[in-house]
Amino acid sequence: MQLKHATLALRGLTYRETVKFVHQKGRLLSAFVRPALWLFVFAAGVGSVTGVDPGINNPYPIQNVNYFEYIIPGLIGMVLLFSGMQSSLSMVYDREMGVMRLLLTAPLPRWYLLTAKLLSGTFLSVLQAYVFLIICIPIINLLVNFSTPILGWIYILPATILFGMMLGALGLLISVYIKQLENFAGTMNFVIFPMFFISSALYPLWRLQDNGAEFVWWIANINPFTYGVELVRWASLGQVYIPGLIITLACTIIFLFLATLGYDPQKGMSKKGGGGKPS
Repeated sequence: MQLKHATLALRGLTYRETVKFVHQKGRLLSAFVRPALWLFVFAAGVGSVTGVDPGINNPYPIQNVNYFEYIIPGLIGMVLLFSGMQSSLSMVYDREMGVMRLLLTAPLPRWYLLTAKLLSGTFLSVLQAYVFLIICIPIINLLVNFSTPILGWIYILPATILFGMMLGALGLLISVYIKQLENFAGTMNFVIFPMFFISSALYPLWRLQDNGAEFVWWIANINPFTYGVELVRWASLGQVYIPGLIITLACTIIFLFLATLGYDPQKGMSKKGGGGKPS
């Protein structure tokens, strides 16, 4: 594999994904509106009563954190999660249309092409997350005081990139097993909502134990989304959450590896053509 070919492939895929994103203005709008509703409606209702105790193991300098501040890393994860699933939808569509079969004619290994696809999708995911932050954080800062510094939202960039790559790699893996676009929505409901709600995105996990939900607490502790959210949360205060870093990185590698093993772009074409050989 030559460096020139690898660079051209990465640039080409990133350009293609960016052009598609620009022409789909609803994606950017939904990426902002969805977490903004949670922030200004759900968090306003919960946070107007009291703050939240983030538990013993937390990066905050105070033990009673404003709920607006607590929920923002989880909402960043929401943006990255939905964007990663959109990328998997794009993979299913490209496979059915035969675009991926054409892509694999490039003189590059399959693992690199999928990695380039992942990186291009992660770029758009992080872009959407920062659009959400740029619009919402100034408004919230007018209402409440944050212990998270403004620079903290810049510190989270590496953590956000890694978190976005993990969710994008999960989307690639899911796209291996979704054979038709019609099955996409139903499958996503079994991925997006459990990952988001059974995590520390909306509430600290100690509350699950305190309420006797031991089984849910156990699931939340093995949910990789939890560790991505905590990685971003700690990074916003200039700290590194080592367990989150290790687990998020490991899951990214595992998901991408399994996607590379299982991905066969010609399956969709063979089924579409009635099982015959592609011409």
